[in-house]
Amino acid sequence: MIKRMKMRPLAAACLLLAGNGVWAEDAARLDEVTVTSTTIDDRFDSKRDEPSNISVISGKTVDEAHIQNAIQVLQSIPGVTADLSSGDEIKIKLRGIENQRYMGEKPGVAIVIDGVPVFERTGKVNIDLDNIESIKVIKGGASYLFGEDALSGAVIITTKRGAKYAGLTLGGEAGSFGYRKQLGRVGFSGEKGSGHLQITSREADDYYFQSAYKTDYIDGNFNLYLSDTSDLTFGFEKSDRAKDKHGSVKGATQAELDPQGVLGRDYTRKYDVGLQKLNLTYSNNYDPRSNFLLMGYEYRDHTTFWSGPQSLYSNGTSVLPTDPNYYDAYTTLNDWHQIQRGVKSEWRSSTGSMGWLAGLDVRRNEYQQLNKAGVDYCSRKPCNATTKVTAGTVMTDDTTDESINALYGEVKFRPAQDWTLTFNGRHDNLSLDYAGRPGKDNGNVSINRSKSFNANSWRAGANYAVSPVMDVYGNLSTGFRTPTVDQLYRGTLSPSSGKTANNENLKPEQSLNMELGLRAKTEWFGLGMDVDAAIYQIDRKDYILAVNGQYAGSSPTVQEKYDNIGGVRNRGFELSLKSDKKRELSFDLAYSYIDARFTQYDNFYLVLGSIYATTPTMVHYNNTGNIVPRVPKHQLNWTGHWQATNRLHLSLEMDAKSWSYADEINQEKLPGRTLFNLLANYDLKEKGPLGAKWSFFARVDNLFDRKYWVTARGTNDQPNYITGAYDNVYNVQDLSIVVGKPRYWSAGVSATF
Repeated sequence: MIKRMKMRPLAAACLLLAGNGVWAEDAARLDEVTVTSTTIDDRFDSKRDEPSNISVISGKTVDEAHIQNAIQVLQSIPGVTADLSSGDEIKIKLRGIENQRYMGEKPGVAIVIDGVPVFERTGKVNIDLDNIESIKVIKGGASYLFGEDALSGAVIITTKRGAKYAGLTLGGEAGSFGYRKQLGRVGFSGEKGSGHLQITSREADDYYFQSAYKTDYIDGNFNLYLSDTSDLTFGFEKSDRAKDKHGSVKGATQAELDPQGVLGRDYTRKYDVGLQKLNLTYSNNYDPRSNFLLMGYEYRDHTTFWSGPQSLYSNGTSVLPTDPNYYDAYTTLNDWHQIQRGVKSEWRSSTGSMGWLAGLDVRRNEYQQLNKAGVDYCSRKPCNATTKVTAGTVMTDDTTDESINALYGEVKFRPAQDWTLTFNGRHDNLSLDYAGRPGKDNGNVSINRSKSFNANSWRAGANYAVSPVMDVYGNLSTGFRTPTVDQLYRGTLSPSSGKTANNENLKPEQSLNMELGLRAKTEWFGLGMDVDAAIYQIDRKDYILAVNGQYAGSSPTVQEKYDNIGGVRNRGFELSLKSDKKRELSFDLAYSYIDARFTQYDNFYLVLGSIYATTPTMVHYNNTGNIVPRVPKHQLNWTGHWQATNRLHLSLEMDAKSWSYADEINQEKLPGRTLFNLLANYDLKEKGPLGAKWSFFARVDNLFDRKYWVTARGTNDQPNYITGAYDNVYNVQDLSIVVGKPRYWSAGVSATF
């Protein structure tokens, strides 16, 4: 951590920059430099003197918001967007990176939970929302600390811990669409340690047709004090999650007439997910300036689901919406296992004006995939021995072993009184070993492939203390993502899925982030304010995508394969204002402007009619210079707070997004929208009935019952949602749309003994 000297008088020029005045508090200057970066434990937290844009949301803020999904608090951070459908799972994205992808792809953001670099197959984040100590968002290339996929930053989630959770807490909530939550937590604190155990259950019928979900969690954290300078922390989380449909509909007409998606079928259904996270961390402050951390972890993910809506019975007749089993007619049963294990260690130390960190990151991950035919069906017409598939047929049965060995480090030093310079570096060696057992999708033969990559990433940054209450910061930083086995060897792994060629020469994607920002404490019209503003540019090169665009398939004239097709550039401005919450009236504001464009995207093919036709109609587009879809140029989130009494707190939130394109060809649009949400908290801070401290809340989302689309995606001509026929025209009726929920409410109570 960084200690500072007492405040000295502020120069007139700095007063002009900072606003009308400054807080009458001691702000400090650099005295001793200590590295605060870590990938293991966020106890070393400091924003000042950091050269990157960092936002932190406390667990107290999360708890008081009484959220049903994480975006309800993350949208208060400039530049954060998320893929959200039904349920409480989200895919977090930063600064418009990866908004053009939408299936099971990685999000371009490193997700770290209690030091564990979590990767879920869908790219989404599943976390007990009632077990969050803090959420820290680092924007810009962040592979210098976190390695793979940190193209645009990292989201670090720390779960609850410490003596403050001693005692017994019980809570319950209810709300619209059958929403229910129960919570129980018991904790202890003593001279030898502290800990807590928590059980949470959330469930809802949800607004969308067949989108009911249920999540059950048991989690906890136990801290043992080994000595005056060392401790051992054990954290765990076990969850069981069940979720049905995602809630998407086809086209503007269905979005208007059937917003809940009663007609039609999602491509996937019936998710059953079992997650288990275990981590053990040893920490030792073996002298006043040095610390050693050692962590081991295991993360297990077992996911089953249905995929592939059935279009033909085994006798060749079509599956029609009028059939009694239409909604449950799916071709494939998917059974995926994932195990992530690793060991990380960090040593940090300092001497006067210099601090340093050295780290080791070793990961051994295993991904298993078993897909079987769930019913007898025909894959296409004519229905014959070649196209018939019988129930139980193994489609895919494979294992990918991923090995990562990485060294990383940071040096931070102060060459002059007001300057702090930071340099980071990381080297990753990544190996992929694929073993495919006989299955229909790989031609019923065994396949073995191996590939390794070496990737270097870095950050160089500076922080200049303009005054005791104002810093200017800037950095250059990088991110990377390695190709997947499927991208490298698609033609060999799935010869029956199309004429996709292999490309073993794929290079890792790279991102270069340039950022310049300002942090300040100031006064505007007598109101104390924290200001954080940044401008940035992220250039991605060697961007990996199929050479004929997304989900187009191959034709006699167009050969599909994955390649480093080109690049994307994201530029923007972000502003965060937070006023003094100790006042009766206060507010938070987050604004972002993003201009995201393809710098090279020469070949995109939009298919008219079915992509499975023998000779599909493929219309060519050059998307170079086009705007990246689903990236609104303007986003504004404002929350006003009124501390009406010492017990009653009211908040009114406005969340606004401008329009964006729904497709890469920039033809169809996702309309903008402005939503309002209202929250009331009433807390009995002294002991009340039964000797407990009581808290009550009520929340209304989409207060004015606005009709809007959460998201819209378009790639190709799609069949009519009623008749199943193609019209060979691409327009707004071919978009996949998630319609926003109408006004909904929740309310609850908790008691702490």
